[in-house]
Amino acid sequence: MPVLALDTSSSVAVAVVGDDGAVLAARSDDQPRHHAELLAPMIEAALAEAGVDRHALTSVVVGTGPAPFTGLRVGLVTARTLALSLGIPVHGVPSLDAVAATASRTLPVGADVLVATDARRREVYWALYRVHGPGDVEVVVAPEVAAPADVAADPRTHGALVVGRGAALYPALAAEGALDVDVDPAELARLALARVAAGQVLDTEPLYLRRPDAVPSAGGKRVLG
Repeated sequence: MPVLALDTSSSVAVAVVGDDGAVLAARSDDQPRHHAELLAPMIEAALAEAGVDRHALTSVVVGTGPAPFTGLRVGLVTARTLALSLGIPVHGVPSLDAVAATASRTLPVGADVLVATDARRREVYWALYRVHGPGDVEVVVAPEVAAPADVAADPRTHGALVVGRGAALYPALAAEGALDVDVDPAELARLALARVAAGQVLDTEPLYLRRPDAVPSAGGKRVLG
C-alpha cells in the first residue's frame, strides 16, 4: 500500500513510502525557483524506481509549509490534483514537523528541538517541539516567522537544539551542536500514516504566515474618455 509524499517548502523532494514507513524510492533537488519544472518529472522518476504504478498509490502526502507562496503552492496544487485524479485522499503535514521528526531519531526523550528554516527577508520560519521517541514529536510552539535574533532571545527556545537551514544561515541561531536538516518527505509520510491511524484529519491548508511578495493592485486604472 504505497504512499507518495512530496514537499516544496524549500528544495523539491519526493518519496514513495510503504505503509510500514520503509522508503521505496526518493528524489530531491535544491535548485531554487524551479519547483514547477522539477516536481512532475521527479514524481515519475520516483514511482519508476519504486516499481509502483500511480494507480496503486493509496494516498498522497504533502508538506504544508510554512514557506514562501510560489514554491509551496506548486507542491500543494500538484498533490491535490494528483489525489483527485486517482480518487485517493491527500493529507497535509507541516513541513517543520518532518524536520523535527528527523532530528528526534538521534535525540533522547524529553529533548526540545527548535526548527528554523529560511523565510528570506532576513527572517526564519520556526517552531518548537519536544521529543517523545524516534519520529514522535509534540508541537510546543506552533510555526511562526521572526528575525533570527528574536527567536534566539525568546525564552521559550532556551536550551533547545537548533535544527534546519536557519541554523546554517544565521549566526544568531548557530549554537553549538546545531544541525542543518532539510525536509524529508518520507518523514512527512510516516507522520501522516501515524496521525491518520490515530483518527486525525490532516487538511492541506498552506502555512504562508505572511502575504506573498506580489499582490494585485487595489483597483483598475481609470480610463478617461
